[in-house]
Parts: sequence; structure tokens; C-alpha cells
Amino acid sequence: MLPRFTPLLLAPALLLSACGTYNGGVESVYQPVVERNDYVFDVRTAGYGLAPGEGQRLAGWLESMGLRYGDRIAIDDGGNGTSARDEIAAQANLYGMMLSDQAPVTVGQIAPGTVRVVVTRMTASVPNCPDYSRVYQPDWSASTTSNYGCAINSNLAAMVADPGDLVRGASGSTVTDPRTGGKAINALRGAAPTGGGGTTVKSDSTGGKQ
Repeated sequence: MLPRFTPLLLAPALLLSACGTYNGGVESVYQPVVERNDYVFDVRTAGYGLAPGEGQRLAGWLESMGLRYGDRIAIDDGGNGTSARDEIAAQANLYGMMLSDQAPVTVGQIAPGTVRVVVTRMTASVPNCPDYSRVYQPDWSASTTSNYGCAINSNLAAMVADPGDLVRGASGSTVTDPRTGGKAINALRGAAPTGGGGTTVKSDSTGGKQ
């Protein structure tokens, strides 16, 4: 009698083994997600620029933000215009950054006599990775593993310099430096045959006589 019930006992085990994230294709179900956060800091003005002591407050806030490549700084003056732009731009230049032309919409009204400095930062991550909910084994549903693609997409999210490029891409430079653009071609043209099916490339000297 026992063999007759064996398939019924194995059926729940087979169903449980197939549980987990299903992916019937070759593209990972987990993709990098880009999040944007706007950080604001209001500084007081005194007609001619920032009020006394406000420059030091702004410098301390920018330092605490740990500005990095990909961050953007903008000024929101409520449409009234401000003469403090040059002072704020000088603070941004200390981090190799320029002020953006447009400021994002932020929560809260700007008080009279103040200027809002906005730092926009984007971060990229792959939520729910790693995922080991579907263990690799013979799977008749033709699904890849639940963790498929997590490693490469997580590395991409961690290494991209500007997470915004994952959303809108990055256009190439409109100008080319001929000294660097043609260096590889000139090196190939000036290479000498080795006689063994390859070439020997001579390195350029940056100083002294050749």
C-alpha cells in the first residue's frame, strides 16, 4: 500500500522546490533602481549678498553633505532674484561644481530675505538582491535562478559615477583633443614588426632628447 501513496507524498515537496522568484527569460527581473533626493538649506541675505555668518554656515553644510561627482547644486530665490549667487557659486567651486540653471521644486515656502540652496543627489541600487528563493535544480518550468543577474546589475549600480546616466544616458563630447584622439592610431602606424606575427610599439618620451 505504501508505494501507492508515494507520489502523493512527493507532490508537495516538488511544489515547494519550485517556489520562489520566477524568471522565464534571459533578462534579469532585478534591474538597477535610481532614486533622487533633494536636500535644502536656507540662508539669509542682506541685500548685497549673504548676511554676516551665513557664508560659514553654508560652507559647513556643504562639507557635511560630502559632495561628490553626480551631485548638483542649484539656487531657489523664489523668483525674486538674488545678488548672493556669486558667493554661493564660489562655495560650490571649492568642490569643482557649477550651479545648475534650474532648481528643482521643493517642499515649503521660501521665507522673505532668504535663499534656498538645493543639493540634488541620485543613488542607484538593486532592491531584493541577492535572491536565493529559487534554488537551482531541474526545473521543468524553464526558469532561471532567482539570483540571476543580481551580481552584474548590483556591480553596475555600485560603479556608475553618475546614477542619472542609468536613466537618461550620457551624450558624448562634441569636441575632440587631437593630441589624445589620434594617439592610438599614431602608435599603431609607428609600430615596428617583430617578425613573430606581432608589432613592437615604442613609447613616447615626455622629456629630454629622443
